Amino acid sequence: MLSYPVKLELDTNNTYLVTFPDIPEAVSVGDDEDEALLNALDALESAIEIYFDERREIPAPSKPRKGQPVVTLPALVVSKVLLANEMIRQGIRKSELARRLDVHMPQIDRLLDPRHSSRLDAMEAAFNKLGKRLEVSIV
Repeated sequence: MLSYPVKLELDTNNTYLVTFPDIPEAVSVGDDEDEALLNALDALESAIEIYFDERREIPAPSKPRKGQPVVTLPALVVSKVLLANEMIRQGIRKSELARRLDVHMPQIDRLLDPRHSSRLDAMEAAFNKLGKRLEVSIV
């Protein structure tokens, strides 16, 4: 899983501001700490969409300090982040992945949409076409 450490601070208007040292584009607020952290996941996923659109590699999370809160991405979103990063590393564009998978571009767009509920077998197939294997584990 990818768990990103956050900086949580009380703002001047008695709301909590959440920022991500590793993903500066992700910023969120909440009336209390719990709400701020809940909203932070949405902010993180929105920032990831920006990285996808700009074909920028999504940074790995840094190690949190002791007691520092983190926001953990859902497993499916993690697989999409890993897929996008691998495509960037290999210089594979969405059109090339669509050709390799013999699918239309909208299907690749959905594979790289953190808010779309892609099927796990579709994710596995995409990784396979990049010469990688998606593994799932329980800890």
